[in-house]
Amino acid sequence: MSEVGEGVSLNAIRPSGSRASVFADLTHFFAPRSVAMVGATEDLSKFGGRCMRQTIDFGFQGNVYPINPKRETIFGQRCFASIADLPEAPDHVGIVLPAHAVPTALEQCAAKGVPFVTIFSSGFGELGTDEGRAAQQRLIDIARAGNIRMMGPNCNGMVNFVDAFALTSTATIQGPRRAAGELGVVSQSGGAGQVNVMWRAQQAGLGVSYQVSCGNACDLDLMDYAAFMLESEATKVVAMLVESLSDGERLRALAERSYQLNKPIVMVKVGRTEVGSRAAASHTGSITGADDVCDAALRQLGIIRVDDCNELYETAMLLRQQKSFKGRGAAATSISGGNLVMVADLGAALDIEWPQYQTDTCEQLAQLLPGFGATANPTDLTAAAIGQPGAYARATEIILQDPAVDVLIPVMTIASAEDVRSVAEVSARSAKPVALLWTGCTSNDPALTHQALVAQGHAVYSDAAPCLKAVRRAMQYSEFRASRLRPMPSRPAGIDRAAARLLLEQQKGPMTEQTAKQLLSQYGVRVTHEYLATSKDMAVTHWSNITSPVALKIVSPDILHKTEAQAIRLNLNSAESVAQAYGDIMAAALNYRADATIEGVLVQEMVGQSHEMFVGMVRDPTFGAVMTFGLGGIYVEVLKDLVFRLAPLSRQDILDALNELHAMTLLQGVRGQAPADIDALVDCIERVSWLAADCADKIAEIDINPLCVLAAGQGVRVVDALVIPSC
Repeated sequence: MSEVGEGVSLNAIRPSGSRASVFADLTHFFAPRSVAMVGATEDLSKFGGRCMRQTIDFGFQGNVYPINPKRETIFGQRCFASIADLPEAPDHVGIVLPAHAVPTALEQCAAKGVPFVTIFSSGFGELGTDEGRAAQQRLIDIARAGNIRMMGPNCNGMVNFVDAFALTSTATIQGPRRAAGELGVVSQSGGAGQVNVMWRAQQAGLGVSYQVSCGNACDLDLMDYAAFMLESEATKVVAMLVESLSDGERLRALAERSYQLNKPIVMVKVGRTEVGSRAAASHTGSITGADDVCDAALRQLGIIRVDDCNELYETAMLLRQQKSFKGRGAAATSISGGNLVMVADLGAALDIEWPQYQTDTCEQLAQLLPGFGATANPTDLTAAAIGQPGAYARATEIILQDPAVDVLIPVMTIASAEDVRSVAEVSARSAKPVALLWTGCTSNDPALTHQALVAQGHAVYSDAAPCLKAVRRAMQYSEFRASRLRPMPSRPAGIDRAAARLLLEQQKGPMTEQTAKQLLSQYGVRVTHEYLATSKDMAVTHWSNITSPVALKIVSPDILHKTEAQAIRLNLNSAESVAQAYGDIMAAALNYRADATIEGVLVQEMVGQSHEMFVGMVRDPTFGAVMTFGLGGIYVEVLKDLVFRLAPLSRQDILDALNELHAMTLLQGVRGQAPADIDALVDCIERVSWLAADCADKIAEIDINPLCVLAAGQGVRVVDALVIPSC
């Protein structure tokens, strides 16, 4: 722990993700030995009837106990009046009753020793009323007192294709049971999760291992179900459709387990989460949106965020092959030049690269197809490949052997079954990923379809955009795994954590600029040369001790935006101008806010030619300390050339993030300008990230704007800073 230090745990940076200690053991939830349904009926127009019928028809081999005091049998099964009358405690009980009757049924489950309950009934927290929330809390209290783990309420249940158990009403599983596959599906929504993701994935040829629609998730949550799926040998990718994320630590642990098992998580995150209450005085608060934070956090944790339900299974189709991308170098082949142009354009827009082939690759292609003259990538095989047995497959093999190619996208339109199968066979043997873009069908075998190839384990796409997006997402996952081989972030030298925390504990409200800079200095951050003046004469004396022109600024905990109060003057270079500015600033401050506490006027060196950057931190209620940095000065809220990362950060993390900024081109020097001191900028951001991580419980926001980055070798200076301690 000493390497990380007080205020931030090692687990917060890279958690161990112990499933036993973090997530529930759901073995008998997903694969119970016996199941009961409270509210069972033979009326298929009712939820309880459909659930009961589905459980039986899906092939469950354990004991099934319908609970209904008005019936002797249901669907040929002996019916019981209550849970108490059952001959054993079922592993899993479904409850389909009016909301007011659910607590009694849950109490009966507790008395019987039932370990898992799914409450389908609505009328609880989803209502958004005090009564609904109170009713849901009562369920939680009963479940906890009775040692019950609970799914729901207001949910649509689950499906286990591996063990032939379904407890749900969805019509998507009617008919012969589909074979289990490699995709786990988790959602809060029933319709979206079971139709938009599970059913459509199956229609595309993918198999599903488990599916959960957990509704309000007042006890067991999305991460519990996803963790179980990750641990299952049947699952290779977990697709999550998420409406809200509330527990950042558990999400970190889930992501860590995903990494350890090399089983990717693909997520659609819909809606908005509250970043939390924050002072309107901070720039950081106004430029950091909940979705920005979520997007950056998921990327940093290695969770692949996609935009819609289709992308969930389209991306999983490629990722389930567990083939690593060494880089972003793609190649494409086709006899259709138009398709290749489309693929090239779409790929380039996604930052996919199209490297030139090595000489040997070009020579082999020329030998394969006499008259073949094109050496460009993407590669037009021309009509020479049509009707030549094995030409498609051999071209695929040749290009995959090229060291510059990390992934191949064979583009096929209408082709013979032999040609399609031959390319698929090469794909199956290849250690490199292959995404087959098949826009048409076979010319001679209607039975060979996209779905058939997908069911065999291939990644097959009908359109270019989904194909290229899936390729890019899979590349990002490999890039994340490569980044995890780097050393963990380590605290820089020259930091006084104890002094920083003590200073924060002494604050009762937002820090003045001077105090904020004092805090930053305790983490080794370079600030401007400055003095506090409480009179005109003192201001003039301080000016004489600074060799450059100065700026004068009001220092008041009640006036955080000095420009708005017109309580700042710049480029002062004489005793007379300093004295005049002092008086003007004091008058402007009191005019802006007559009751303001005035500590004095800051006399500060003016920083010369530099690039103005912004560095901030906001404490997100889900993800903790989130860093924001990018182009600063007056442009920060207008251009929003910013990146977001979870603190703390390594130097390489920061460099990677800076390279995402348009401003990085300016920092590197353009049109003859000297490059900026990027090393010093990285060092500053690294130190602020550790301040944010170490003191996340003490700091609500940090706002450094501008941070002036001088020419290479000259360092950086914090010109203005605001720190808002947490309440």
